[in-house]
Amino acid sequence: MNRPVKIILYVVFITAAVWFGLKTREQFRHATVTEHTRQDRLDDASSTENTNVVAQTTNATAGVTNAVAEATNATAGITNDTGEVTNAIAAKKTAAPVAASTAGATISYSKMISFGLLCAAGFVGFAFLFARDVSHLFARKAEQALYSDDGAPVDPEYDQAEELWKDGKYLEAIQALREYLNKHPREQYVALRIAEIYEENLFNPLAAALEYEEVLKKNLPAERWGWAAIHLANIYSGKLNQPTKAIDLLHRIDSEYGHTVAANKARERLAQVDPNFVPAAAVEVPVAADETETKPVSNLPPGFRPKT
Repeated sequence: MNRPVKIILYVVFITAAVWFGLKTREQFRHATVTEHTRQDRLDDASSTENTNVVAQTTNATAGVTNAVAEATNATAGITNDTGEVTNAIAAKKTAAPVAASTAGATISYSKMISFGLLCAAGFVGFAFLFARDVSHLFARKAEQALYSDDGAPVDPEYDQAEELWKDGKYLEAIQALREYLNKHPREQYVALRIAEIYEENLFNPLAAALEYEEVLKKNLPAERWGWAAIHLANIYSGKLNQPTKAIDLLHRIDSEYGHTVAANKARERLAQVDPNFVPAAAVEVPVAADETETKPVSNLPPGFRPKT
């Protein structure tokens, strides 16, 4: 991924996470305030109804006590009826804001959930990019430590090649790395760096596989050779869709470099492909007529045998 594109994605994801997070908090506060307002209005409506009941009871008592003034009581009755109608109208007016408050709280909660999901999406995107960059950084450091005899180089020519890679000039970086490798042929991690650029930045697995094949022709320590072969087998079985080459290479790791950690990985892969797979170290070697014995295959040159 080019650096400008990566920077743009970082800015987009971080901005989305922060902005939608603030909007989520804003909607939550709005929903909370609306909910409190609705509850207060419900309490006020309940108090009004209780007051009306007390007023009606008082009016009824006054009607019984003032039995002599029937005309006056009749007038009071009319007044009470008018008061009840007025109270009913007030109750309806109170119910309308309460319903509106309930709808407003529901809308706020819906917006809060939507903004929260968008905030989470922005955070996940940022986390993915960050984890990818960190993994690439550690992978590069591990390759430098594994394939260099003296650790990471301090040669300015190599640093210049890495600067070209950082600027997105991948072909120029590969050319600079080749020139460096010609001057320092022992530092085969440079060839692996070239293969990595071909695979991850130029999306050319075939060129990456050719680079790995050249590395495997070198006289490398067994463990280094094994892990380079494992990576090449991954390219064969994955992006190049050549499983036969991958299986043959894994068998070679098992048979020729069986004592390495990379061989353990190769045997795991072979066991997944073939449940009846038998490691080369456990192959039955004939020792006499009509008689076999399981012996480990020696990695010594022809004509030599282990001490007994």
